[in-house]
Amino acid sequence: MPIIDINAIGTRGPRNDISDVAGVMVGHHQRVEDTWLTGTTVVVPPRGSVGGVDVRGGGPATRETDALGPTTLVENVDAVCLSGGSGYGLAAADGVMSLLEDRHIGFRVGPEERHVMPIVPAACLFDIVGGGDFRHRPDASFGRAALEAASSTVLQGTVGAGTGARAGGLKGGIGSASVVLDSGITVGALVALNSGGNVVDPQDGVLYGLRYGLPGEFSDIGQPTTSEVEEAQSWLTSPRARNTVLMVVATDAALAKSEACRVAMTAHDGLARAVTPVHCMTDGDVAFCLATGARELPTTAEPGLVVTSSHRTEQLDRVMAAAANVVTRAVVHAVLRATGSGNIRTYLDLFPSARG
Repeated sequence: MPIIDINAIGTRGPRNDISDVAGVMVGHHQRVEDTWLTGTTVVVPPRGSVGGVDVRGGGPATRETDALGPTTLVENVDAVCLSGGSGYGLAAADGVMSLLEDRHIGFRVGPEERHVMPIVPAACLFDIVGGGDFRHRPDASFGRAALEAASSTVLQGTVGAGTGARAGGLKGGIGSASVVLDSGITVGALVALNSGGNVVDPQDGVLYGLRYGLPGEFSDIGQPTTSEVEEAQSWLTSPRARNTVLMVVATDAALAKSEACRVAMTAHDGLARAVTPVHCMTDGDVAFCLATGARELPTTAEPGLVVTSSHRTEQLDRVMAAAANVVTRAVVHAVLRATGSGNIRTYLDLFPSARG
């Protein structure tokens, strides 16, 4: 099987975010006040989308992730809820479920249209000692408001679940990216970046994920000056713990549930390119995959050859490689779009010369 070069087979989608996967919407809700610094993000796929998940962090705060296992009953996901608040923030999913129930959206469990069980897997990041009051965290009202705000316009930076997020010693946030493969299949990612690991190489101040950008994507970002790198060392080497990166990869490819789980698995590879270290015992790193099924995976083969499952496997590998790529790039966008809060500085605050 040939080596896959994602830069040779894909281009950025028209918006370069997860909404380039047709029908996928994103909504945010947050509170930013003297004693509030947290929020919730909801990703809503088209009805009937297949879901998968892969949990790698040693300290996850999750809900309904077991339901997305390849051997369990439910295949379709109605929404994914990402939230601040650590384990307390899982309550935000109640609001998402409540609004979906009002809309009669969910797994049908009874004879009437209203007898539904919305499938809303959720995961939370740890931001409850990051600037707001410990008891100020998302509840059901956050999830409901985020779902009500869902649209194809994807806001990035210090919004939603990324409101109180950090990236090592810097400000984190929400980032997104997409790629359109040569097959026509689109893959996009949305990342809530709250990493304990660093996103910046302390030797030169360059973002680890920067080199994975597609042509022209980060052409306005250069290398910081030596003096900036020296002055930033205390920020780049400050210890961090109890953190999490939450990822949602979406694709319009038609995938089985087990295949969606494999795509979620490779999303973590993209995270490892952009953050170091990852998947620590105090991290809650989680990746979801949503497959809308709008496009069948190509089963191309050389003329005269019988088409076998290996040809589908090659195309699935391309989707998996794309998932890693878009996650890496989404991490970079999260860092670059972040705005400071309190004494938490952003990458471009520390390295203004990087903005060429």
